[in-house]
Amino acid sequence: MPISTIVIIVLILVIIGAVPAWPHSRSWGYGPSGILGVVLVVVLVLLLMGRL
Repeated sequence: MPISTIVIIVLILVIIGAVPAWPHSRSWGYGPSGILGVVLVVVLVLLLMGRL
């Protein structure tokens, strides 16, 4: 499995973990998952451009 595939899978799992659905993270808002979503989009663009 290439390293880029592993990075994308880990980022997706982190985004799911950052969704404010659990009691300890309700006050965080959508900031953490939004930032991680942007990171995922950047990684996907770099992957599609062949630079990752």
